[in-house]
Amino acid sequence: MTNLLLVGGGAYVALMTLLFIAQRRLMYHPTDERPIPAAYGLFRATSVEVPSHDGLSLFSWWQPPKEPSGKVVLYFHGNGGSIAGRADRAQYFAGRGYGLLFPSYRYNAGAEGAPSEEALVADAAASYDWLLSKGVQSDQIVVYGESLGTGVAVALANRRKTAALVLEAPYSSIADVAQSVYWYMPAKWLVHDRFDSTELIGKLDIPILIVHGGEDRVIPIRFAQVLHEKAPRHASFVVLPQAGHDNLYSHGMADHLSDFLDRNLLSSMPKAVLEKQAAG
Repeated sequence: MTNLLLVGGGAYVALMTLLFIAQRRLMYHPTDERPIPAAYGLFRATSVEVPSHDGLSLFSWWQPPKEPSGKVVLYFHGNGGSIAGRADRAQYFAGRGYGLLFPSYRYNAGAEGAPSEEALVADAAASYDWLLSKGVQSDQIVVYGESLGTGVAVALANRRKTAALVLEAPYSSIADVAQSVYWYMPAKWLVHDRFDSTELIGKLDIPILIVHGGEDRVIPIRFAQVLHEKAPRHASFVVLPQAGHDNLYSHGMADHLSDFLDRNLLSSMPKAVLEKQAAG
């Protein structure tokens, strides 16, 4: 019995050590894809290389707003796939006259960077600053995070002034999600990149939209509920009961997003721009 306990204990420690060492490989899923925006119906968008905080080139999609004073969506996607997998979002924003910047992560599109929470948030700030260099004003920038990108988005919104924050399928913290997956280990204490959005979201004084699927099995809805509880009172929380993790737009998210943007952003646009948009 003693030998059995020793073997079992050794195996447990070995597994815990392996997960601790390999956690970033499990968390970040690289791809070398460098998709051309025109191939996804984005004929006004161009492929650009945005400098990272430490000199890497972040392959990105960029499209200026239809009007110089229009809003620009700075979009941070999930941990897997490329920006091409978010082309429907880009088409949605482009169709409304918004500008967009969809940067790839430092571990994607041939950038060959090493991912970490600190590096991804610093890269996000570099992408924001790149927009400023293009003449975009801080109050034009809408920060949008999807899944993993919600942690990046919340952190950026705490570092830079933004017009609004949109969170699609967010979490309270990566540590909380890790503990739910690896329930048999002290996972939350072993996580390198915690992305603790609950510590930051309450400090924001901007319009916030949180949207989550009731059938999400990747990031269960309880984590979004915890995040909403920590958010300012004015934050909007929308639950799409039949949606999973990556199909929220198939269950009506665009309608809720349109309502949120119209209520919180159009009212701040110059009257001349609104009249021009209304005229088509």
